[in-house]
Amino acid sequence: MQRRLADFAAARGWEPYHTPKNLAVALSVEASELVEIFQWLTPEQSAKVMEEPESAHRVADEVADVLAYLLQFCEVLGVDVLDALAAKIERNELRFPAAGPTAPNCHSSE
Repeated sequence: MQRRLADFAAARGWEPYHTPKNLAVALSVEASELVEIFQWLTPEQSAKVMEEPESAHRVADEVADVLAYLLQFCEVLGVDVLDALAAKIERNELRFPAAGPTAPNCHSSE
């Protein structure tokens, strides 16, 4: 997918604009557009957002945009996204052992 995205951008001459800063900003904008879909929904409504074709389509489009910019960002900076994720999960497994006590609302992706 990263190669396909790179080829897509190259065919349109967009490489000069795909700097780490620009891609990080674009990623943030697209993530905000995803958040906007859920902004005024109750937790119950948000859990059912994929049941309606219109909102399901919007969510899928925004998820695709977020992923596309994240993959392009990683490509430009040479980050192996799957290696980075695996390393983060391993660190989180050490920080938050499954056998330990759990407390509500203490999830963190830091």
